[in-house]
Amino acid sequence: MNRLFATAFTVAICGVATAAEPLTGRVVNVHDGDTVRVLDAANVQHKVRLQGIDAPERGQPFGTVARDRLASLVMGKAVTVHDDGRDKYGRTLGRIEIEGQDVNRQMVADGLAWHYVKYSKDARLAAAERAARAAKRGLWADAAPVPPWDWRANEKERKRQPAGR
Repeated sequence: MNRLFATAFTVAICGVATAAEPLTGRVVNVHDGDTVRVLDAANVQHKVRLQGIDAPERGQPFGTVARDRLASLVMGKAVTVHDDGRDKYGRTLGRIEIEGQDVNRQMVADGLAWHYVKYSKDARLAAAERAARAAKRGLWADAAPVPPWDWRANEKERKRQPAGR
């Protein structure tokens, strides 16, 4: 029994010790309102999807505004990415920080991204969204903003429909 406990304890400690170190680098590309490329010190590019948020897609209302705002916050700047694993597309999921500013939260606070509750229980993101909604900032000024996950599903369905329908 002691041996089992010791093994479990060792695995737990090693798991904590091997947690991903934050990625540091410079943002070299902003794809949209929630995806960037970061160039690290070894000149390796990392595609980073901002964890816990979902910004309007390119082609969707506020998509360009969200992309431009994210670019104004991070483009060409040194950032720290707090790595939260990989998504199904192989992108790094992470929280981007610049000089103590949480960029993910700022995008939500500016009303240019939703708190993506399907993948995040972050209370700070939830509070930022409530405040942006109440102040009608960004996309919340729209009478009926369409969440990106619904917009993507509608686009996928529209593309499946035969032409002329």
